[in-house]
Amino acid sequence: MATAATSKPGDGTRSISDLEADIQLLKADIEVLTQQLARTGQHGVGAARRAATQGAEQLKAKGEEVVESLRENARDVEAQITQSVREKPVTSLAIAAGVGFLFALLARR
Repeated sequence: MATAATSKPGDGTRSISDLEADIQLLKADIEVLTQQLARTGQHGVGAARRAATQGAEQLKAKGEEVVESLRENARDVEAQITQSVREKPVTSLAIAAGVGFLFALLARR
């Protein structure tokens, strides 16, 4: 049969009520730590979400810049081709016929 240890000054033993009080304090501390970890986790998720949103916005902006740059380059090439055709229509017609002939040869194979 187990008996409760009683606390006597200087003998190093503790009573059951002291141990139960310590256990209650530990439970309260664990609850506080659990709540703090939950808040930290929520903060981390929020920060990750914000970072992902900012990254997506930056990628979208870069993509739009690249598309606009490609459009400008295409306009420049179109203007150069148009100018070349106006300056040398016979040469341009011969080049177009040659390219068409090559495509026809490739299409047959």
